[in-house]
Amino acid sequence: MADRIFSPPQVDIVVPVKDEERDLGPSVRRLYTFLREEFPFTARITIADNGSTDQTWAVATTLSRELPGVAAVHMDQSGRGRALRAIWSGSDADVLAYMDVDLSTDLNALLPLVAPLLSGHSDLAIGTRLARGSRVVRGPRREVISRSYNLLLRASLGAEFSDAQCGFKAIRRDQARVLLPLTEDTGWFFDTELLVLAERAGLRIAEVPVDWIDDTDSRVDIVATALADLRGIARLSIGLLRGTIKVPTLRDSAAGAFGAAGYPRGRQGRAELGWQIAGFAAIGVASTVAYLLLFLLLRTVMPALAANAFSLLITAIANTAANRRLTFGIRGRAQAAQHQIKGLIAFGISFGLTTGALAGLHTAVASPGRGAEVGVLVVANAVATVIRFVLYRSWVFGRPSPAISDGSLS
Repeated sequence: MADRIFSPPQVDIVVPVKDEERDLGPSVRRLYTFLREEFPFTARITIADNGSTDQTWAVATTLSRELPGVAAVHMDQSGRGRALRAIWSGSDADVLAYMDVDLSTDLNALLPLVAPLLSGHSDLAIGTRLARGSRVVRGPRREVISRSYNLLLRASLGAEFSDAQCGFKAIRRDQARVLLPLTEDTGWFFDTELLVLAERAGLRIAEVPVDWIDDTDSRVDIVATALADLRGIARLSIGLLRGTIKVPTLRDSAAGAFGAAGYPRGRQGRAELGWQIAGFAAIGVASTVAYLLLFLLLRTVMPALAANAFSLLITAIANTAANRRLTFGIRGRAQAAQHQIKGLIAFGISFGLTTGALAGLHTAVASPGRGAEVGVLVVANAVATVIRFVLYRSWVFGRPSPAISDGSLS
């Protein structure tokens, strides 16, 4: 490997780590051997220690001294996104990649990941566990969470990629130089943010089905990560809607799904509807995640149907208030109570659909798991969301009059 790994390499593979003293050595040595014996391109492994408090940095420096072509970088602050942005921004490799230290993704997918980028066919590549041809070993809970998250991305941001969370991605250096300054997230949402920006810029994203085995010793805080992702989705949605996040067109031949104004192509003539759909979707994402978290919390102390009713009621009030002000531009207290009543009626449809879905599940299965309950609720809510938007636009709020829109009565 020493005669094929040099600077500048064709591929720079970053391995972000925090408190991974046990797995770092075996994983990097395994990756090093694979690159030396089976990978046809020149490569560098960069260990990115971000905020470790154990012996991870000592292990990283030892590896960098022992193995040619292995570098180690230490950052005091934690955050996978922060580490990737910092190292990728300064890398001299043609293709910038990263993979999780647990090597859950089979390394045989590395060549299909980077080859389209080195050839110039694609600009960014991702490993996907949700495409046909992927072989995935993981529990139903993580399966439901992963699929629900990608469903939310499609509903709120119009994302077309299939798997935002797989820790196995690569991007061409020239495209990264343009997109990285536009990213803000320093944690787990960094991947999603970069992918959404790449899609809006018209870049070609290659998806590689992977063989993936879940790390049963994962220490990721799912609730904290979900809340951080929710904040990221809201921030990104608002920034793109308001135009404060300006994404350049990097490929003229692939114009992307959205135009410069942030509306879907072909809808600039229906700007009002486009804004309302986007605003409703962004608020819907926040409401859905809050609803599911509340349901899981309340489910520990009450039956499924009761937990569903309380969760739906709480999020219904907040959702109506948010859509009243942000989606339909209605301010002031005039007709606020009337709007809430109509909004609750609209949400009654959601209650009927989700309750019916839960009842049907419990009728079909004697003791369904939490994952099955959440999966059924996600599907039922997706159907109810479409119905609710039509009711909000045509009946609950309608077209706000000037007197209501500016908060004054005349």
